[in-house]
Amino acid sequence: MSQKALDRLITKLTKENLWIYVVKLLMERPMYGYEIAREIRERFNINITNVGVYVVLYKMERDGLVETFMSGESKMYRLRPETVELWLRARDFISSVLKEVFSCGVNCGSGKA
Repeated sequence: MSQKALDRLITKLTKENLWIYVVKLLMERPMYGYEIAREIRERFNINITNVGVYVVLYKMERDGLVETFMSGESKMYRLRPETVELWLRARDFISSVLKEVFSCGVNCGSGKA
């Protein structure tokens, strides 16, 4: 039996959609890029490089999801206010997939972080 399909799914739900994990972390507090990378590896068990996280952060900044500010000589990242609403919509979508495709679900509530 081939594991390829499952491996692709795992990659798409983690590395290719890393922004949902970044938002989850930044909902707690602003962070440095390196700190975000470390937390993603430790808390979500996603094997990602620091460079990979910075690529996602740059895209998120370009798309208006995060903004940066300086703390001393280091760049920190924080969420823009409308980003949480987008994250909640992503959460609701994933929840509906669990319910409709897998006949199970997680009641995360609706519209609240």
